[in-house]
Parts: sequence; structure tokens; C-alpha cells
Amino acid sequence: MEMNEKEIEILEILEDNARIPLDVLADMVDLSEEEVEKTITSLEEQNIILNYSSVINWDKAAGKDGVVAMIDVKVTPKREVGFDDVAERIYRFPEVKTVYLMSGAYDLSVQIEGKTMKEVAFFVSNKLSTLDSVLSTTTHFLLKKYKHDGVIFEPEQKDKRIVVSP
Repeated sequence: MEMNEKEIEILEILEDNARIPLDVLADMVDLSEEEVEKTITSLEEQNIILNYSSVINWDKAAGKDGVVAMIDVKVTPKREVGFDDVAERIYRFPEVKTVYLMSGAYDLSVQIEGKTMKEVAFFVSNKLSTLDSVLSTTTHFLLKKYKHDGVIFEPEQKDKRIVVSP
């Protein structure tokens, strides 16, 4: 579907800040609030806008611990459906948060969340690796987030000490 300039502009603004007030958004794109609301509704109905989400710094939220793992997956694509069939089987697991088709040494990049490393290991060994199209996996555990979806988690703080040289 060919999109007009205003639709693209609205999408870019919402991608950066989905909580922007409708009146502010309308001013930014030089449309009426009604036109913006109608455009957003249309984009939602067309499944162009799929969801609105927040970036949460869970390290600062007490009471929620967990493990995030990025798993590189090498698969054998199936005739007539390519990678889509195995990708769908993988993304249907509730532990799976993200699945991407990638270029390079591995075919799929899968992000999962679990309560413990043992739970992630169980998922990889008993669920993911046992799928008939999966040839191999490499698991990477997330240690610290610095930036996610354009949001910096710990803004750089300049060293304010004064250094006196002799």
C-alpha cells in the first residue's frame, strides 16, 4: 500500500512517542485533530500500527527479575514456505518475545525471556532445538542494556572532577 507523506510523518512521530497528545500531533503535522484521529484509526485497521509499547528499565523496577537471551538459530527452510513456517512455530512459544529473519551465519535471531538461566536452557534444549527444521543454536545472555529502541538507559554523566596538574 502506498502511503502519503502525512501518514508517514504521523507514524514516525508515534514511533518515537506513542503517548503524544492528539492536539500536539495534529499541530506537528498541520492537520486537524479529527484528520489525525481518522488517519491513526485507518492505520490501526490496516495493521500498520500493530501495538503501542513502553520501554521499561526493569533493572530499576524492584520485584521483577529475569533473564533475557538472544539465540541465533540455523534452520533448514521448507519448500514453498521458506523460513516462514519454522519462524511461526518458534514465535508461538510464550517465552519468545522477538523473531527476526537474518542474513549471515544464522538464519533467525530469537529473543526470549525466562525467570532463570536454567529455564532458558530448558527452552533451548527441549523446545527450540527439538524442532525438525532447527540445525543449530547459539545462545547469548543479555548482561546489561545500554540503549533500546532509541532510548538510552543510563545517560552518560560527565566526570565533573577538576584535575589539577603540577
